[in-house]
Amino acid sequence: MILYFTGTGNSSYTAELIQSITKDEIVSMNEQLRKGTSDSLQSENPLVFVCPTYAWRIPKVIEEYIRNTQFTGTKDAYFILTCGAETGDAKQYVKKLCKEKGFNLKGFAAIVMPDNYIVMYNPTQDEEARVIVNKAKEKINLVAESIRNSRELKDEKVPFMGRTKSGIINTMFYSMFVSAKGFHSTDQCISCGKCAQLCPLNNIQLVEGKPQWGKNCTHCMACICRCPSEAIEYKKNTKGRNRYNAMKL
Repeated sequence: MILYFTGTGNSSYTAELIQSITKDEIVSMNEQLRKGTSDSLQSENPLVFVCPTYAWRIPKVIEEYIRNTQFTGTKDAYFILTCGAETGDAKQYVKKLCKEKGFNLKGFAAIVMPDNYIVMYNPTQDEEARVIVNKAKEKINLVAESIRNSRELKDEKVPFMGRTKSGIINTMFYSMFVSAKGFHSTDQCISCGKCAQLCPLNNIQLVEGKPQWGKNCTHCMACICRCPSEAIEYKKNTKGRNRYNAMKL
């Protein structure tokens, strides 16, 4: 069973490519989170978790989802993290989660994909993004073949400062940056409601046809990057920046 969480499409692309090789069932953790319940999931094939890297670790919302969900059948698990450059020491935190859940961690892989964190920097331009995605395909295919054959994935070297990035910097990231307060719509808003439909935490409501953000935000960037009229900004940071959407490449 492949379970993915995605904001701008990097992880859904990766999960779907893996599924095209393994032919396993695929489940959107976005949909599971939107339902607000942790359904029990059963699989005899390995569990394959595919998600973005948030400040060199798996997103807190996904860690909590896995922690609160009952998985029956197999105990084998793979974690595939998409990232802009590297995943720091994320694997050590994945190991702790697997130990807590009783999973047998068969592999951890980092898949370099285009940058999308628009609130901090300008995301990868589409032409360069296509090159990065095409390069990523080779590794995704190799990972998928290993999963299909139940092979363990090779260990990947922890980069310089990995422990610090996944530790104290991750903590600072959530306390200092992850907030919905800066999001707002502009006059380009057409009241289509797509932002509310996409939000995995049901944190956006339309009030008189315009989006209003609550307090429960994970900074997935789905609302701002996948708005069809590019009518969402974050403070003054995002004005004029590229909206990255892997689904449009």
